[in-house]
Order: sequence, then structure tokens, then C-alpha cells
Amino acid sequence: MKLEFSGGTAGALQRQTLQAGIFGEADPLTEVVLCRPTYLEAVPCCSVTRESLCEGFQPSIVEATRQHMILEAMLEANGVSTRLLPAQPGMPDMCFTRDSAVVTPWGLLGLNPAAAHRRMETAQMLVFARNAKLPAPGAIEVGTVEGGDVCIVRDGLLIVGWSGERTSQRGAEAVCELFAAAGWRTMTYRFDPHFLHLDTQFCMVDDNLALACVDVLHDDLLRVLETEGVELVPVTYKEARRLGCNLLALGNRRVIASARNRRVVAELRRRGVHVDTVDVSQFERCGGGIHCLTMPVARQRRGH
Repeated sequence: MKLEFSGGTAGALQRQTLQAGIFGEADPLTEVVLCRPTYLEAVPCCSVTRESLCEGFQPSIVEATRQHMILEAMLEANGVSTRLLPAQPGMPDMCFTRDSAVVTPWGLLGLNPAAAHRRMETAQMLVFARNAKLPAPGAIEVGTVEGGDVCIVRDGLLIVGWSGERTSQRGAEAVCELFAAAGWRTMTYRFDPHFLHLDTQFCMVDDNLALACVDVLHDDLLRVLETEGVELVPVTYKEARRLGCNLLALGNRRVIASARNRRVVAELRRRGVHVDTVDVSQFERCGGGIHCLTMPVARQRRGH
């Protein structure tokens, strides 16, 4: 495990002014990018998917599309505008829009996926940004980095996880350098590649509340989160394997979570969080949950 904590000084990025951006993972969500699972396959590139395949699982495009459309309708019912990225043949994981790009306070940043079948997705995201007239400061070109490892915890604090298998140390550092140049505090956190991405172990619910698989997160990171005032809702290893940590914060203590993880949902509700649930089991068996399926484009910055 490696944990690094650094602080930056104000730079050129800080001086840019945008109409939309992301300053915090749990700020009120207003717009998100989705992609239909038209070409979804169970690609054996993570432990969850490999286990699913060993159990004989094969995704149903019809059922996956039905679940995806329900998720889209739930987002819109919560006041979130949705944009559909056109699915592309040869890109079986493109519906997991989280991984190929991340919207920062300064616009859409293209990432650099490690998985060969995902590398073309970044170009599609950059085309989307251009067509949508979204600011796009560029793409990460050193190391590898995927969006499931990038957590904009809240305004001024960024955590980027890396396992060396999907996101590399250099890729994580490259993202942190952009934020640090604008005065943000940044952390890189190394974890075992058995866990595909950081968002399968840790996910923000609200500014000061997060789901965490505390049994696998290193004590050093847990201490940092405690110091930052982030209360953790413990998720078990088995729940994390079912993507129990992987939810989408809508802002104002509202989230969309997996219907399969009933105990986690009940615990969040006990803590006063409004939880809408949706069945995304087709995607979970392929290694991705609700957080993976959504790439936020805009959130309302708190206090602005």
C-alpha cells in the first residue's frame, strides 16, 4: 500500500472560468452521460467477471438494456439531465462511461484506460465534449488511468487510487498534478489489483459520508479520511464484491444504489440518506455498478 498526500499552489487552471464542472463527488448532480449496453460482453478482465463466467453467466443485452433504461428514467425523475453516448461495436464496456473521462472543475479530461478494448472510448468522449461544446483541457497521455479510480471527494480534495493493473502510479500522479497546480490537496492510494477500481471499495455518499470496505482499505487511508471528517459506513467484503460500495450520489443526501445490497441500503436510510434503488445485476456480474455506469458532466457547486 502506498499513500501520498500533497498540496499544490495556484496555477493557470485555477484562473479558468467555466459554466459547468465538478467540484465534489456528492454535490447536487444536474447532468450525466450514459451509454446503452448494446454491445455489452462479460470481458474477463477483472475478478468479478471471471467469477461470473466460471458460474456460467452470459449477459442478456435485452435485460441489460431494460435495466439501463430504468436507471436513466430514475435519474431524470430526480431532476438529472441525461445524455446518451452512441454505443460503438468493438467496445463491449462502453456503457461503463465513468472510466474513459472525468469532468473536472476545468472541463472534461480524457483519461488513458489500461485495458486494450477500452482505449478507443476516450476518443469517443472527447468527440462528445466537442459536440456538446464542453471545455476539454486535454487527455492524460502518461501512464494509465481510469475514472473508477478518480474520486473528487469535495472542493479542494482529490483521491486517485491505483493498482498498477488498470491505473498506474504515473497515471494517478498525472491527474493529481493537474489538481495540485490549482491549489487542491491530492492523495494517491495504492491497492491490490484484485479490486478493479477504487470505487469498488470506497464511494462518497455526501460531503462527509462515504461507503467503505473498511476491512480492505489500509489503516493509513482510513486515518486520513477520519482526519478529513469523512464518516464511513462499513461495507463487507462480500457486499463489495456485489458492488455494494458502487453508488451514485445525487447531492443533498440522496443517492441511487443497487437493489441487491439491501443491508447497505437499509443502513444508509437509517442515517437519513434518501435512497432510490435499481436492479443493475446484469452490469454487476460484468464487474461494474451504478457509479461505473454514470459519468457526471455537471454538479452544482456548493455555496455558489
